[in-house]
Amino acid sequence: MKDKKIVVLMGGPSKEAEVSRRTGAAIAEALQSIGYKAETLELRPAHVVEDIRSVGGDVVFIALHGKFGEDGAVQGALEMAGIPYTGSGVMAHAVGMNKKISKDVFRGAGIPTASSVSYNGAVQSEEEIIEDIHHRFSLPVVLKPATQGSSIGVVIVKDESTLGTAVKEALSYDPILVVETYLDGREFTVSVLDGKALPVIEIRPHSGEYDYASKYTSGATDYLVPAPIDEELTATMQRIGENVFKELQCSGTIRVDVMTDSHGDAYVLEYNTIPGMTATSLVPKAAGALGIDFPTLCEKILQSAGLGKF
Repeated sequence: MKDKKIVVLMGGPSKEAEVSRRTGAAIAEALQSIGYKAETLELRPAHVVEDIRSVGGDVVFIALHGKFGEDGAVQGALEMAGIPYTGSGVMAHAVGMNKKISKDVFRGAGIPTASSVSYNGAVQSEEEIIEDIHHRFSLPVVLKPATQGSSIGVVIVKDESTLGTAVKEALSYDPILVVETYLDGREFTVSVLDGKALPVIEIRPHSGEYDYASKYTSGATDYLVPAPIDEELTATMQRIGENVFKELQCSGTIRVDVMTDSHGDAYVLEYNTIPGMTATSLVPKAAGALGIDFPTLCEKILQSAGLGKF
C-alpha cells in the first residue's frame, strides 16, 4: 500500500475527540516513519466522503473514538462510497458501541459477562428505575450509559444516598442505562490482532477505579504486561478475547476489557473496536511484549483495510 494515499481520520464531534486526535497523530507519524504516504484529516460528518476525496485519499485508517467512529456510522458512509477502511465493519462497531446490545450478544454467544439489567429513560421515570435497581441489586452496583466510551458517565454506586444522583447523571449521557453487578476482583484487558490474542495486561489504577482520569492522566495507573497471573487464567482470558473477535465478526484489532470476581473467574465488561493507539496505549503495550513495535503494529492494522465488512 505504499503507493496509496492513507488518510488517518480523527477528531469529530465526539466527547472523545481530543483522545482521537492524539491517536490519529501518532498513527500518521508511525506510518510515515516506515514509508507510507499518510496524513491526518479532521472528521466533518456531513462532508466526510468529499473531504477524503479532496485530499486524494485511497484508504482510510479510522482513528475515531465514540460517536460516528465507533458506532458504525462512518464505516457505513465509506462502504457506500467504495472507500476502503481499516478495522471492523458496521455491525461489529454498532454492537460494540451499545453496551446493552453487546451484553445481550455476549450472553447469547456464551461469553461470560456480569449480570445486568437495562433501562430506557425515554419511557421509564428516574423513580421507576431507582426502585427497580433497589429490587434487583445490592450495593455496590455499576451504572453505565449505553453508548459512551472512555468510562464517560460510568459510576460505581457504593452509598445508597448517591444512587439517585448517579442515575440522573448516567441518563444525561444516554437514555439507555445499563446497570451491572459490581465485580470485586482485578481488572485486565486483552488485545486481539487479526483474531489472535496478544499478551494480557493487568490494569491497576492508583485511585482504585479505572475512570476517565485514571485512563488519561499520566502516571495515574500501572499497566502490567504480561499480567502476573497463572497460565490457566491467561489462556482463559485470551480465549474469551478471541471468541469476542470471532462472534462479533471483527477485523483488524480490538481490545476486550475483562474483570475478575472475588473467586478469580473472568467476565467481559465490553469490547473496543477502535482502541487508543498512541505509542503508550494498551494495544501497543501488548504488541510490544511480543516484539511488535508501534509502526509495525500500525502497518498490520492498515493491512486489514477493505470493504464488504458487514
